[in-house]
Amino acid sequence: QAQLVESGGGLVQPGGSLTLSCSVSGQDFAAYSMCWYRQAPGKQRELVARISAAGNTFYSASVKGRFTISRDNAKNTVYLQMNSLKPEDTAVYYCNRWTSQYAWGQGTQVIVSS
Repeated sequence: QAQLVESGGGLVQPGGSLTLSCSVSGQDFAAYSMCWYRQAPGKQRELVARISAAGNTFYSASVKGRFTISRDNAKNTVYLQMNSLKPEDTAVYYCNRWTSQYAWGQGTQVIVSS
């Protein structure tokens, strides 16, 4: 069973930046679209960004223009560069495949607050 290990979260002031990383231990990493999701307190988990095997990207309307998803297939790692952070970006962030999802990892907490 593959493992997803998210890291890079923390406390940041509004307007600040963070870069999240997700290391995937499973096979065939390069063949699958990878996603970042987030779950805020009291809310459902939502898709934030997706990157296809070919490198095509998709962003939710709430983060478009501020977040950038990327992947390094040699390292089995997907990244999320987050700029111009807002308090409403506060959530636990998770990565996973778009299809044939693995069991969810622990996520990484992002808190945007002054």
